Amino acid sequence: MADTQKDVLRPTDAEAIRLGKTLLRAARHAALAVLEPDSGWPLASRVSVATDCAGRPLILVSTLSAHTGGLMADGRCSLLLGEPGKGDPLAHPRMTLKCRAERIDRESADHAGVAQRFLARHPKAALYADFADFSYFRLEPEEASLNGGFGKAFRLTRADLMSDEAVARELEQAGPGAVAHMNADHRDAIALYARHFAGIDEALDWKMTGIDPDGFDLMAGDRTARVFFAAPLASAREMRAVLVQMAKDARAGEIG
Repeated sequence: MADTQKDVLRPTDAEAIRLGKTLLRAARHAALAVLEPDSGWPLASRVSVATDCAGRPLILVSTLSAHTGGLMADGRCSLLLGEPGKGDPLAHPRMTLKCRAERIDRESADHAGVAQRFLARHPKAALYADFADFSYFRLEPEEASLNGGFGKAFRLTRADLMSDEAVARELEQAGPGAVAHMNADHRDAIALYARHFAGIDEALDWKMTGIDPDGFDLMAGDRTARVFFAAPLASAREMRAVLVQMAKDARAGEIG
């Protein structure tokens, strides 16, 4: 008997990987499914989401919530990403990540970096992020099911979605300062990035929220945009030169 699951899956290609990374990096919220500790039944809830520099999803949840209890009892969970958009919601791309959740202790070395990445994407969460009952969780992806629309199903691996870990560690140190500098002194360049590379012509007040080895994330109010580098960074030292060249290319494109 033929494996019907394999029959419906397309071979994973660069376009599918780019779409999966876009859905992951651009998301501001997602549906989180956990296993309810007492019953074992699936329990779904909506959560705000960001990503760390390597691409692992980050969430901030109250320990008083039922889904947090599920994560604490069994770290296995799924995260559904993707906006429904206009018309048939099933015609729009979405991706389900299978993950294992790890609670980030407030005293751990990772806490400050996780908080910085999450609050850059969700600044209003600073109002309650330090409450005693709230904790950050990092979700370690294992694999993903990507549906790019009707007849466009793919299986993605962790390696397909994650950025270079070594370069990500470098950018965890250098990235926040670069983001702050861009937002303070180069908002004109950020607007160029949004127009030229993200294809968004609307005059919005864009700011940069994070840089990673594959690109950077922009936000204007509740709107997000993802911009990829032409090639992944080989080291954090390349970051400045790449951003400068992208601004030059965008300006040249507008003049041309």
